[in-house]
Amino acid sequence: MKIIVGITGSSGAVYAVDFLKQCHADKFLIVSKWGKVLLNDEMKMAEKDLQQYVKREFSNDDLTAPTASGSNKFDAFVILPCSTSTLGKIASGIGDTLITRTAQVALKERYKLILCVRETPLSTITLEQCAKLSLNGVIIMPISPPLYFIPKTADEYVRAFTEKLLHALNLGTAKGWRSEELE
Repeated sequence: MKIIVGITGSSGAVYAVDFLKQCHADKFLIVSKWGKVLLNDEMKMAEKDLQQYVKREFSNDDLTAPTASGSNKFDAFVILPCSTSTLGKIASGIGDTLITRTAQVALKERYKLILCVRETPLSTITLEQCAKLSLNGVIIMPISPPLYFIPKTADEYVRAFTEKLLHALNLGTAKGWRSEELE
């Protein structure tokens, strides 16, 4: 499975790093300018620190990268975290960076597109954009870790969200509420 992972400048770098570590598919990384700032501010990491978890990285400025073309198949594009600015550009059909162009490709080719929004509260405009994208098959997945299993550490909160994301990609299962009753 080929998964493109975009990191933008919305708070939540810890989720992106955990996903890159836990997802065992072939991953190709794109980090925006503000995503790089985010990695440094929140994780004291540079994008080079993530290279061990990905097959290849592409520059967000490189609109000639293979993910910018629908002739190159991938299975899913996950933007984690996804800023509301990036979401707005995608909803408006703007493909001015590799992240937004890859989202255009995912939409037109009907590839799985998951936007992990980490923003609260959401404006009415952003909610309308989420609804528009959802109607076009995009999975809008706010970074909202489940609490029903009573996590004891921050890492357990992060991991619970990662498991939900892997489940959405059909790459794992997440703990469900009272799921043992379905065994």
